Amino acid sequence: MTASVDPNHSLLFETLWTPPAGEEAPVYTIRLTNLGATPLAGFVLCFSGPARLQAGAAIENGRLVRRFSNHSTIAPPDGFVLAPGAVWEASSRQLSYPLRHWSDGARNAYVVTAEGTILPARVLPTVSTVAENAPRRGTARAPVPLNAPQPLSIVPWPKEVAGIAGGQVPHGLALANGPAAAAEAADAFRDITTRLFPGEGLVRDIHQGGLPVRFAERAGEVEAYRLDFAADGVLVTAAAPAGFLYGLITLGQIFRGARRHPATFLFPVAGSIEDAPRMGFRGCHLDVARQFYASAEVKQFLAILAWNKLNRFHWHLTDDEAWRIEITAYPQLTEKAAWRGHDLPVPPLFGSGPFPTGGYYTQDEVREIVAHAGRYGIAVIPEIDVPGHSFALLQALPELRDPDETGEYASVQGMPNNCLNPAQPKAIAFMETVMRELAGLFPAGILHVGADEVPLGAWSGSPLALAMLADLAGADAAKAHARHNNVETNHDGADDIEGAPTAVLQATFLRQVHASVKALGCVTGGWQEAAHGGVLDKASSYLIGWRDVPVSARLAQEGYDIVVAPGQAYYLDMGQSTDWNEPGAGWAGSPSPRDTYDFDPVEGWTGEQLAHFKGVQACIWNESMADRAIFDRLVFPRLSAIAETAWTPWEQKDWDRFIVNAALMPNLYGHWA
Repeated sequence: MTASVDPNHSLLFETLWTPPAGEEAPVYTIRLTNLGATPLAGFVLCFSGPARLQAGAAIENGRLVRRFSNHSTIAPPDGFVLAPGAVWEASSRQLSYPLRHWSDGARNAYVVTAEGTILPARVLPTVSTVAENAPRRGTARAPVPLNAPQPLSIVPWPKEVAGIAGGQVPHGLALANGPAAAAEAADAFRDITTRLFPGEGLVRDIHQGGLPVRFAERAGEVEAYRLDFAADGVLVTAAAPAGFLYGLITLGQIFRGARRHPATFLFPVAGSIEDAPRMGFRGCHLDVARQFYASAEVKQFLAILAWNKLNRFHWHLTDDEAWRIEITAYPQLTEKAAWRGHDLPVPPLFGSGPFPTGGYYTQDEVREIVAHAGRYGIAVIPEIDVPGHSFALLQALPELRDPDETGEYASVQGMPNNCLNPAQPKAIAFMETVMRELAGLFPAGILHVGADEVPLGAWSGSPLALAMLADLAGADAAKAHARHNNVETNHDGADDIEGAPTAVLQATFLRQVHASVKALGCVTGGWQEAAHGGVLDKASSYLIGWRDVPVSARLAQEGYDIVVAPGQAYYLDMGQSTDWNEPGAGWAGSPSPRDTYDFDPVEGWTGEQLAHFKGVQACIWNESMADRAIFDRLVFPRLSAIAETAWTPWEQKDWDRFIVNAALMPNLYGHWA
């Protein structure tokens, strides 16, 4: 595979979207313009983005050579020559994932010549043929008014604020010596503020204008704190490093608000704040499989989580598109499955391009990031998503498949044969080894095993799996499952396998994985589908409810500990409205920041159900986020909206106050609308 640098080969790739109208099907149109001086013949065009053609889709003025999930290869008509200055236009009306927003279109494209040379194309944002095209990028924030609903800038809002009186705004905060727990928090606070607000000098010595901040210990909850304000300084009282850190973060937010907007916000010289979180589990998930985030990005994001007083980082390390963590027993995983590219085991997806793209974390880097998070009061939860979502893994380790398996099944995302086989002993041994290595890297003692979106037809062509199914559920069940072989079973939304033979096989796999996790002294996390078959020990596991709002309450009623994270409210990859110009996905809905803020995760729950409520979690999936300005737009301020729900008593929430204060919260990449 070679890249052409010949200026005679210059290509422009454009995509256009015409949504359905009446009985007219939608149209996805591609245009390839030859801007060079050399004609092109005998080539194929490859492109990828969230939009997905149907398998076997008809192409007008072309031919579908291959559709692999969101990556498509098409060819022009036989004998076609793309002359200099000419345009080849082709289109299709058959999509399994249609476009809802401009970011759904192709993000990368390249031509492969008859000689096998790769010619990258310049790609423009997808254009709607029926809407004004003005793609939005960067975080939108409300203006800070002269008269804010509250004179203190704090997110999330504290439990109790009393007797506040304003005075002179200091130039910074001088952190005094204190007990060991306070010193640990002070070091973390210095690091966070230096990362998030470089150049502001938020922490400074008294001789440089810093206001004295003193510390005192008291018994109580580890995340609770108290601030007492006086003209000569501030006293922070807490029981543990997390409480001291959260008190300092609140103080830092107050200071920044008053310093940056002195006509709107004040800095107290009297009064107090007494505070503690509403929920114990305040989480954020980050998918690093679809798009890779380097260690520096992850550390910066952890600082933002801490600034929002979030305390769980769910690290989605594997998926169909990549494997991102070093496992010493299986070096093939990072050698082969951490990279995507043309003619690699995993093809270009979601705009990753023809040349090797990706990355992974070494175990030393993981230890460093986990320790970094711990300083910020954040527990890191790794996810190895199995048995589904395992295409990249199986490309790296094909010996984990049934060698006699035939036929093809596909996930809802169009990934072929992407599930670890419950009847393959090597697959079980693999998971035991991986879990053992992870347990040594993640001291929080929680290992998330995924268990979501296994296709209905999974393993339907595997003699090993069918024999296992016959033993477990009878010959008729095995025969019924075999009829799914080479049948397209995925449909709109994720496959629902409840009550199907597939669920029996998944439960068998999960029972063994859960047993190995328990043997390591760890808790098993899973998406809601991990409940299939009832094989989890509820005392050593928890589930994340994601598909709809009622499911979390139903699972809590069954006795599962639940983290609430419905796609309709807490999936931050969803567009913020149905407007074409907003980026993001749309299959679960279009929650605005106000929708996310107003969502009550336990509305209508009974006392019995609330006993199993652990907390809430934001989920950041990354199909749309090759453009980091899209990340900033989609994640902020909705991440802070979820953080306030997780921390602030419901009766204390106030949207008008929140959205003004959110304007001072940091984003990750500095892209602002």
